[in-house]
Amino acid sequence: MTAMDYRAFPRGGERASVIGFGMGSIHEAKNERAIEEALEVALDAGVNFFDLAPSQAAPFAPYGRVLAPRRGGILTQMHLGAVYGANGMYGWSRDLDAVKRQFSRVLDTLETGYADFGIIHCMDEDEDFDAMWENGIWDYALSLKEQGVIRHLGFSSHNPAIARRFLDTGLVDECMFSINPAYDYSRGSYGLGRANERMDLYRACERDGIGIAVMKAFGGGQLLDAQASPFGRALTKAQCLAYALDKPGVVTVLPGFRNAADVAEALAFCDATSEERDYSAIGTFAPQEAEGRCVYCHHCQPCPAGIDVGMANKYYDLARAGDAMAAGHYRKLARRAGDCVGCGRCDGRCPFGVRQSERMREIAAYFGE
Repeated sequence: MTAMDYRAFPRGGERASVIGFGMGSIHEAKNERAIEEALEVALDAGVNFFDLAPSQAAPFAPYGRVLAPRRGGILTQMHLGAVYGANGMYGWSRDLDAVKRQFSRVLDTLETGYADFGIIHCMDEDEDFDAMWENGIWDYALSLKEQGVIRHLGFSSHNPAIARRFLDTGLVDECMFSINPAYDYSRGSYGLGRANERMDLYRACERDGIGIAVMKAFGGGQLLDAQASPFGRALTKAQCLAYALDKPGVVTVLPGFRNAADVAEALAFCDATSEERDYSAIGTFAPQEAEGRCVYCHHCQPCPAGIDVGMANKYYDLARAGDAMAAGHYRKLARRAGDCVGCGRCDGRCPFGVRQSERMREIAAYFGE
């Protein structure tokens, strides 16, 4: 298998595998040994980022047995607000005492004295955000960070408006957010916010140095099934993973795994060809509001002048969004918008109807070329 790729979190510099390990479905493994095998397959392939919010509490014990001996080489993400009752079933709470008890219990079970990322769990409504402040959860999270019990503070959300409230604090390092073509185009239960609002959030995270860990990259599996897909057409896992990883600010994607076979199937992305990763098909069923917007899908490649059209667009969009470093990244490109010869090949290939040749002139003018 091709070696795993890694991306650094802007604040702290920790390097996370682009494919992480989501925990939401692991309880479906047939026994604890099957859970351990799935973790071992992932670790052996270079996966080093592990989310720790299962749908049942039972997987915590095998996680502890596998991860504890390798603790120094992995990154863990624990959720402040995910709680488990006497029956071990998942729920969430805004009660500070319940949050404290559960966090301490998970640390003990996992045999670790700290979490690399401590995220405030499932913040989708203004009421959630307000309760976090009023009930003392925010202050508790800050105190954990001050003590080093969590190394970085973050949050999970499906709502770009709530995510913006967290960004405005200036105190979060990570955002766990749902990214896939359906949600980005307001399809499905968690398709909150319009396409431009969601993309603006990703750019804001990149600008502010907040790393995004992606959840629900497959839309809960619906995008992989033509009958269940809100588009009436199936995408592949490779297409969904590539789509998420192309978004600004994204560091890692966390698919849900049920067993070692699921892990191996997702890891096949590392060996996928550019054709297998090509998600430009979404241009045929994206809504009208997506027309004329570059989503950095690279379907316009190759450029006869050697320009990476998608990256030129991305750095331009980030620079206009206020990212102070984007202009520097743009100028390091081997070929830039000013090298465009106006042949128009990219215009004909763009599935979103972007007039890239005109866009290149616009970008060149912006950067003074």
